[in-house]
Amino acid sequence: HLQLVESGGGLVQPGGSLRLSCAASGFSFGDYVIGWFRQAPGKEREGVSSISRGGSVTDYADSVKGRFTASRDNTYNMAYLQINSLQPEDTGVYYCAGRTGPTTLLPQEYSAWGPGTQVTVSS
Repeated sequence: HLQLVESGGGLVQPGGSLRLSCAASGFSFGDYVIGWFRQAPGKEREGVSSISRGGSVTDYADSVKGRFTASRDNTYNMAYLQINSLQPEDTGVYYCAGRTGPTTLLPQEYSAWGPGTQVTVSS
């Protein structure tokens, strides 16, 4: 089954940028839609991005459109989330997840999850 591991999180000042990575193993990466999610303390997990198997279709939550960019490289079994203009409300644990259906931002639709990487935006 698909196994995922995120990296690239950290502490960044408001207005800064990060590039999160999601490394996949265990199955055919190209068969999976990859979603990115985040969870702030005391809040529910929310979907921020979803990218199709070939990378041609991307969906974003309204709160991140224009600031977040999802991409993937199926040759290297990697997915990425470029995050720009970070704000304190972007703080949380960021997860990548995989599913075999179409793109969606609904976390309950994803079956494979990474452990998450912490993003903290603070001055």
